[in-house]
Amino acid sequence: MAVWENELDELMRVRGSALVRYAYMLSGDRALAEDLVQDALVKVYSRLRGLPSRGGKVGVAEGSRAHDLESPFTNAEGYVRRAILTIYLDGYRKRQRWTGIKHLLADDPSARGADLAASARVDVMAALAQLGARERACVVLRYFEDMTVPQIAESLGTAQGTVKRYLSDATKNLQEFLRPDDFRPAEGRAAR
Repeated sequence: MAVWENELDELMRVRGSALVRYAYMLSGDRALAEDLVQDALVKVYSRLRGLPSRGGKVGVAEGSRAHDLESPFTNAEGYVRRAILTIYLDGYRKRQRWTGIKHLLADDPSARGADLAASARVDVMAALAQLGARERACVVLRYFEDMTVPQIAESLGTAQGTVKRYLSDATKNLQEFLRPDDFRPAEGRAAR
């Protein structure tokens, strides 16, 4: 077994139940807690993997922040706990964001049909067409391609703050475009 495999095995044997309890305290769900621990282990140990050196042995490139998995790893539990928290918070933020916007796409579940799906698709496409090119690109990459803000910034060659601004502006515009007519302010009355 490689050093990292022994390390991972020992971590799970000695501290695995404590990690699951920690994740359970965050999530309140045993199955989700186990998934969080597994995802965190994959995240931590996949990021720690070094780059292969010329001799075929796993090593770390000069100046790299990657950890050489053939050398002992200190505080593995701390890294895994941090990854559990990060993964949980990312999921929580996604759920909160969805809760804030799902009413824009919600319709009567008893009346679902192909015509409603087609109508919703046309409405979304029309709303996207109302956005500027950069806003539209950010929305499509974020919500349809499921890219993160840093990934979007890299692919568009712009700053992360700029991407966040585009997403914020686009979300406000889309909420206005997709709002049902009965929730729009009447002509002549100011919106509150």
